[in-house]
Amino acid sequence: MTSVYSESTTERVPGRAWTVRLHGYSDRSATVTCTTEACRMPPRSKDLASLRAFAARHAAAHARAATVRPNAWCHCGSQRCGAHPDIRTHCAGAVVMILRHDATVRRVWSVEEVCETCAPR
Repeated sequence: MTSVYSESTTERVPGRAWTVRLHGYSDRSATVTCTTEACRMPPRSKDLASLRAFAARHAAAHARAATVRPNAWCHCGSQRCGAHPDIRTHCAGAVVMILRHDATVRRVWSVEEVCETCAPR
């Protein structure tokens, strides 16, 4: 007899997160990495605009493919969030899927299951 694992919908699980990052090198080339090891990334290149566009599309693809799990709780709450370290935030509201990109740094894209309080406005 075989047992099949099924996730309990009553047990709360930490929110998931994926991070896509552009890493630069001294020779003005860069690579793209993803926290999901199975993802295929393009080779190191000096075409930074192309790599940046790929990274943005890749993060957006993770956001489209992922669905919020009904038993998930806020990723920020489970990780002591670095997205708003100076603010004492109490997680509240429904869990939503967000795609976060810091336009100033322009090197990191994050897809996260977070609560409505922690989601950017």
